[in-house]
Amino acid sequence: MFVFTKSFLLNPARRSSLLVKKARWCADYHKTNVILAAGKPGRQAAFQNATFGQPVHQTHPHLIGSGEVLTGIRLEEVQERRKRLLHALRDHHGLQTGTATNHIVVIPSANKKYMSHKIPYVFRQNTDFLYLSGCQEPDSVLVLEIDASSNCKSTLFVRPKDKHAEMWDGPRTGVQAAVDVFGVEEALDVNSLKEYLTKHGFAHPNAVLWYDAAASDLQDVSKIVKDVTNQTQPKPPTEAIQSLRLVKSASECALMGKTCEIASKAINRTMQHSFPGISEHQVFANVDYYTRVAGANFLAYPPVVAGGSNATVIHYINNNQIVRAGELLLLDAGCEYHGYTSDITRTWPVEGRFSDPQRVLYEVLLQVQRELLDCLQQAGGETLDQLFDTMCSKIGKYLQEIKLIPESLSGLERSRAAYKFCPHHVSHYLGMDVHDTPLISRNIRLMPGMVCTVEPGIYISKHNFDVPVEFRGTGLRIEDDVLIKPDKQIEVLTKECAKDVAAIEGLFSR
Repeated sequence: MFVFTKSFLLNPARRSSLLVKKARWCADYHKTNVILAAGKPGRQAAFQNATFGQPVHQTHPHLIGSGEVLTGIRLEEVQERRKRLLHALRDHHGLQTGTATNHIVVIPSANKKYMSHKIPYVFRQNTDFLYLSGCQEPDSVLVLEIDASSNCKSTLFVRPKDKHAEMWDGPRTGVQAAVDVFGVEEALDVNSLKEYLTKHGFAHPNAVLWYDAAASDLQDVSKIVKDVTNQTQPKPPTEAIQSLRLVKSASECALMGKTCEIASKAINRTMQHSFPGISEHQVFANVDYYTRVAGANFLAYPPVVAGGSNATVIHYINNNQIVRAGELLLLDAGCEYHGYTSDITRTWPVEGRFSDPQRVLYEVLLQVQRELLDCLQQAGGETLDQLFDTMCSKIGKYLQEIKLIPESLSGLERSRAAYKFCPHHVSHYLGMDVHDTPLISRNIRLMPGMVCTVEPGIYISKHNFDVPVEFRGTGLRIEDDVLIKPDKQIEVLTKECAKDVAAIEGLFSR
């Protein structure tokens, strides 16, 4: 809307200039609408306002390619995910019961969360919902259906257009455009969800309902599901969704490679710019800055920035101490790049040179990590749980060699002693979430397309009087992200992040 002031009306030159600008603006606005509607007969109304609740190719060509619903993910891939889930749920149920019937799956989005009155946290979408819908908007619901004849339908329930709400919180995609943007068969106002599910229940009284109330942010949706199912306990589809997410597509692997590349280079720069007297908070700020300027959306989790003995606290995130000369600095950080996360840990001397005791422990840990990488998909590393057992055995062996574990111990006793020095698992799955697909057992065989971490550590309390004084108060961890490939090959996605002693010390000489 153009408001003509008194000064405008009295100034012919200014009036003429602004009228030209208005004409150009109107022409550009009309041109955008025509482009958005092109190739979609009858869809002009859906794109009339040319505003969307998330980046699309027409508005953000620098982020979203033609045919993509999310950066690097084509719409057809998301549509195929929905079909695969529906067939997997139906087939699983059929094997258990021997019957074929209708299935309906209700998957809610995340909602906005507030740090104080009207002040929201940065919104992050429910990753199961995002994986299957491509929709980044809050307060939405995806409903998937399959019948006994394998006919599939996807319905997306979204917030309607609302000029007042959009003035405060930004545009919404709305009901009309959602069909084309997200490739669903039908889009409806989220306020009509109860009516839709009620009608479906009447039409298909024996249908199997899949919904995970425990994983839902939307309590209104949980209440609706409970009301329309007459207290029948729905089956959670979460594990089935995570089974699909566990093995990444080629496009997902490319995004995983990019997020790992960004984080690797950012951590290198963070190491390079550390010095005695730097605060852990400043290191936090540096890695956050370097990932964002390289294209990451934000850090994937609150990073561990631990100087000196703080590194012996595995989940230390206070990040408020000064790192002094002679101390090691442990940084566990990763970033999220368009829905996919990295997770890296590096440990280095804050002034750029390892002391002799630090070098001994670091070389032990580095050797363990190299051997663990080498045995992935081999004996002792065919599952993540096997890899954990291998880690305990190897840490025990090498700590015994430097006299930190009694020579008299062997086998299981030695591994138990080693576990006291590294009381966490050596690996977890990685993907859209940092601890990805947590319902999937770490005791299944690794398959091509999986991504996992390899992160052994050594933590020695400053109060551990069973070890020589020069090792006390030392915490180290080395963590890389690995893509499992065919023919028992692997790709270390974080290979650009310096970890050899020479490479780390070389950063400080540049």
